[in-house]
Amino acid sequence: MQYTITPPQALRQTIKLPASKSISNRALVIHALSGAHIQPDNLSDCDDTEVIVRALRDNPYEIDIKAAGTAMRFMTALLSVREGEEHVLTGTERMHHRPIGVLVDALRRLGADISYVGEEGFPPLCIHGRPLEGGLLEIPGNISSQYISALLLIGPMLREGLTLHLMGDIISRPYIDLTLWTMREFEADAEWSDYETIVVKPQPYQERAYYIENDWSAASYWYEMIALSRNVDDEIVLEGLMDGSKQGDSQVRYIFSLLGVKTTFERTQEGISTNVTLKHSGRCVPKLEYDFVKCPDLAQTFVVCCALLGVKFHFRGLSTLKIKETDRIEALKQEMRKLGFVIHDYNNSELVWDGERCEPALEAGIDTYEDHRMALAFAPAALRVAQLRINNPQVVTKSYPHYWENLEAAGFKLIVKNEE
Repeated sequence: MQYTITPPQALRQTIKLPASKSISNRALVIHALSGAHIQPDNLSDCDDTEVIVRALRDNPYEIDIKAAGTAMRFMTALLSVREGEEHVLTGTERMHHRPIGVLVDALRRLGADISYVGEEGFPPLCIHGRPLEGGLLEIPGNISSQYISALLLIGPMLREGLTLHLMGDIISRPYIDLTLWTMREFEADAEWSDYETIVVKPQPYQERAYYIENDWSAASYWYEMIALSRNVDDEIVLEGLMDGSKQGDSQVRYIFSLLGVKTTFERTQEGISTNVTLKHSGRCVPKLEYDFVKCPDLAQTFVVCCALLGVKFHFRGLSTLKIKETDRIEALKQEMRKLGFVIHDYNNSELVWDGERCEPALEAGIDTYEDHRMALAFAPAALRVAQLRINNPQVVTKSYPHYWENLEAAGFKLIVKNEE
């Protein structure tokens, strides 16, 4: 399938964003570990959350989490402490090439019974659940925060709790903090004891009613649209966001302020979701340098947006992009050339655009590489690129199932071409 996207003359719409996938997935794991009967309210309906919901509801022997990386990491830890159960945890072909050895090794050191069904270090996994002792565990701090979060989430269930010492540089710290915050919402005793160490006491989770706020990652694409729109009176209102959110991607509002987008909260009461209005501020930097180590999922949005605005950039902290749903660094370089921009990468962790251009090649459309964020980040480019085409647009269901419906509500026209 391919969408050809035509933008509206003006952007003036109120958008109900999806619930936070990150918080939903954490709350579901905690819900399962606590034995609670009250399911969290306003759960995300994206693919990544749905696979966890189905796995916990149906409890099959073979659990297929498809392309959901978070689900693979979280379910690996969760199943390892489900006493008396045996499961095979698998996913898509791409998932079979996404490493999980660091997490498996860490869980084994805690006493987990996990074996590889196929290639060493990669899914599928065979997991026999049993009680784990816990105690002190040392792992590198520069690994995916999903590994760290998976270990933390089961910490309250370990006989001795968990003392997690993170060695070296710690990347994606906001995602770790989000995990700790969500755990404490369910009465876990989990805190940083110093800059490198987290202590989780063996104190069980408590059941409670819980409402999940909406997703700042999803908001980033509407920020991008306002930044790229040429009408200074354009305005987008986003529902259900929270000032002071623990979501790492909430810093999108600060970064986009440098690209001419003003954010106004209807209310700023802590812990209360509200409406957020996005407008042009009229001020945009000529060059943007930023370290995305704490929010790597925003990188695609800013690569596309900055280039189309003519804002040169140097982005760092992108090492985890190589092992996402696709190699996002290579995918960005390839697809940005189709728009006429030559992006360079350095050290497998930096992307640079110094203004270099090439001949656009738009006819074949933007490929999405089975990666939801490629479709989500490139679609707003239709505001600057005539007859923009997105291939396999359905990938957005992984995190933002109603994205295309929201775009149509905002006045975008989508012409569908199905594969013959």
